[in-house]
Amino acid sequence: MTQAKELIAKMLFAFAAAISVAAVLVISIFIFGNGIPAIAEIGFYNFLFGATWQPSSDVYGIGVMVLGSLYVMAGALVIGVPLGILCAVFLACFGSKRVSSIAKNGVQLLAGIPSVVYGFFGLVVLVPFIRSNIGGTGQSILCASLVLGVMILPTIITLSESALRSVPQSYYEGALALGADHERSVMRVVLPAAVSGILASVILAIGRAIGETMAVIMIAGNQVKMPSAITDGVRTMTANIVLEMGYAADLHRGALIGTACVLFVFILIINFAFSALKRKGSNG
Repeated sequence: MTQAKELIAKMLFAFAAAISVAAVLVISIFIFGNGIPAIAEIGFYNFLFGATWQPSSDVYGIGVMVLGSLYVMAGALVIGVPLGILCAVFLACFGSKRVSSIAKNGVQLLAGIPSVVYGFFGLVVLVPFIRSNIGGTGQSILCASLVLGVMILPTIITLSESALRSVPQSYYEGALALGADHERSVMRVVLPAAVSGILASVILAIGRAIGETMAVIMIAGNQVKMPSAITDGVRTMTANIVLEMGYAADLHRGALIGTACVLFVFILIINFAFSALKRKGSNG
């Protein structure tokens, strides 16, 4: 009887894993099966590095949108990663139970807010503030980076805190026994020991930042041009897909799916790069 239960459980788990793998394969086949022929017809170099996107003239270059996505993602990481890691360190190592509980509730609330609400806040509050005090139209790289920096905070804080709490207590106690104070023990011993989990949180944050659509559409400006300052508007790859897929057809539709291919490959490259960095850190 026990063996039968174990066999059923094993089959159930294997079935769940197979569904997950199958879902990834189906999505990959659809994206690459429809996107690669369009990229080949347009030309890889012209598609990936072209600075002109004019569907009415059958000119499809996503270089400007690739840069726009990278700029917005980088700005969000510059804002969100330091704040998220420092907040996680405070919650795990410095804050009292009461303060940490209140802060965790706030973080969970941030995670539950819909992206359209973030976008609406940026449109109503941040866009006029940037337009009045910094310059430009307000709908810009800076505004999108600020909003996305806040949106990725729950991911970074939650996973980084879990990584810090998973570090064996003996590491901290050993540092104290060697004469280090609390702050030095945390920053020089506990934090480096949790770096793999923190890197995992950054990976997920990158995926959230580069894949976000609704908030970015509302506050980034959606201008298909090369930005020259952080106050300029940009159009990201995800925003372009959403804005034009509703009426796209033929090569235009293929070019949009090709944009999804580029986005998919970009995420894969980031994951592989961080995995290699993680392995190097573990071996070192």
